[in-house]
Amino acid sequence: MDDRDVRLLKAIAELGTGSPERLHEETDIPVSTIHYRLNNLREDGVVENDCYDLDLDALGLGVTVILEVLTDYSGSHDAVAEDVEAIEGVTQLFSTMGETDYVAIARLHDGDDVGRLIRDFESVDAVERTNSTYVIDELHEDSRALESYSMETLLATLTDDD
Repeated sequence: MDDRDVRLLKAIAELGTGSPERLHEETDIPVSTIHYRLNNLREDGVVENDCYDLDLDALGLGVTVILEVLTDYSGSHDAVAEDVEAIEGVTQLFSTMGETDYVAIARLHDGDDVGRLIRDFESVDAVERTNSTYVIDELHEDSRALESYSMETLLATLTDDD
């Protein structure tokens, strides 16, 4: 990756679009070059898709629950993760070290869904217990992680030193 790739990725994060025309306006990189570089970034697996971000609160999924999941299993770690990931409403799942095996984040419609969510976790054989935290107020969510970095840090960290 070079300076132009990093500038494109940062612009995508800030603008919320992969539109070559908008990226050109932001970066002054020629549109044809943007097409070429975006294709290369897709082929390299850096850009995964061309999705639209959703405002889950506006959509009606405004209840957020964070769950620490402690398990006791003899089978595959991946199989347990698949069972937990399949629970309706779980939007993120992290495998962690220490006492907690997984951290799950769920986005739900209302309080009734919270009860259903907990029951669904209890129905997974390998789940020993959960520690659930009901989020009162979302203070910050960065759906585009590059926004939280300065351009200088990104360039220093991500570009090749050729």
